Amino acid sequence: MNVKSVEKEKGTAKITVEIEKAEFDAALTKAYAKVKKDIMIPGFRKGKAPRKMVEAMYGPTVFYEDAVNEIFPEIYEKAVTEQQIKAVGAPSVADMNTEENGNVVIVVATELYPEVTLGEYKGIEVPKTVVNVAKADVDAELERMRDRNARIETVERAAEMGDTVVLDFEGFVDGTAFEGGKAEKYSLTLGSGSFIPGFEEALVGVLAGEDKDVDVTFPENYTKELAGKAATFKCKIHEVKQTIKPELDDEFAKDVSEFDTLAALKKDIKANLTKTRQEEADRAFENAAVELAGQNMTCEIPACMIEEQVDKHLEQFAYQLQMQGMKMEDYIKMMGGDMNAMRQSMRPMAETTVRSNILLSEIVNVENIEVSDEEVEDELKSLAEQYEMELDKVKEAVNLDMVKSDLKGKKAVKLIVDNAKAVDVAEKKPAKKAAKKDEEASEEAAEEVKE
Repeated sequence: MNVKSVEKEKGTAKITVEIEKAEFDAALTKAYAKVKKDIMIPGFRKGKAPRKMVEAMYGPTVFYEDAVNEIFPEIYEKAVTEQQIKAVGAPSVADMNTEENGNVVIVVATELYPEVTLGEYKGIEVPKTVVNVAKADVDAELERMRDRNARIETVERAAEMGDTVVLDFEGFVDGTAFEGGKAEKYSLTLGSGSFIPGFEEALVGVLAGEDKDVDVTFPENYTKELAGKAATFKCKIHEVKQTIKPELDDEFAKDVSEFDTLAALKKDIKANLTKTRQEEADRAFENAAVELAGQNMTCEIPACMIEEQVDKHLEQFAYQLQMQGMKMEDYIKMMGGDMNAMRQSMRPMAETTVRSNILLSEIVNVENIEVSDEEVEDELKSLAEQYEMELDKVKEAVNLDMVKSDLKGKKAVKLIVDNAKAVDVAEKKPAKKAAKKDEEASEEAAEEVKE
């Protein structure tokens, strides 16, 4: 094989390769051997016709396409390596000719890794959330803990908001029962918003043993068959249950935690919330810094790189769905879309990912970032611990070059983040919480004095 010429233009390359007659003939022989078992020629048993006979009947180029497919991966790899071409995407055969001496000339077309001009990536200003855990945040977490530790008891009184009602029901539109509108011994928490507007409110005041007709109107954005229609649900009430939450006191703290006092539990909740939110803020700051540095970079990304990343995102998403017991095709049907729409929705994220990868790779080169053998060994040990595997097994399974590349990329991220200038911004909170900020601050100060 001999590379005759390389033409580069607008992010693509055409590599003209000459393959010697003997080398191509060997590829033809391999191609023929793979398909001969299916060839039928009059006068020969199936799969027994000689190659020359087949070529005489169907033409001398009958096996050329298969031969090119046979030899292509090897010649392509040699060509891009020899010419130091940074190719991306799937290459293709743009042209093929046979010369008088029997040599075959192939023109290979491929897209090129983009030219990159780094912009500002050191000292960039990046918004960073200032974490502030308020009393309301701690109270909300305590309320969730109360919910998890609540008990439910049957009561002999009329149902109230917050109660759970056990009932049978069947829905009718214009006097006719509709599909999916019937259930027995259904447990419904009033105020949960589980049913259409007005249904749960209508059950406030019912007693166990009562029958009640509930008249409602389906929302306009409901299913096509029922949207906007008036309906009557015939209900039979079996039980009314009250949710009893534990009191917020020192005994509660002892029951649900390792702490002896409610004050100590609150302090721990606040510390954990602060830690979690700070980690989220740090991750968001890191992502924003890398994304901004990527936006500052000049680079025309080949479409094939984005499509490959879309494929990776889809594979990852399909795996996550599988872990939840769902198939990708079922999810797409449920969402009322198709695979093209799914791919389209993932392209912006894929482009951001590719741009960030190109950015980090270029910074690694410009900054001469390296990793030591000790750093690689530590990373492998971390992987072994994470996946509960023996270190030797991990070393057999992973690609060391990829491990080194990932570590270099992490160092490039750290370089960007360490040199970024944080611009403090407040956490986004609902307006009503913001209005209580001063009041909560005073209450927190008072509690700290008590402690």
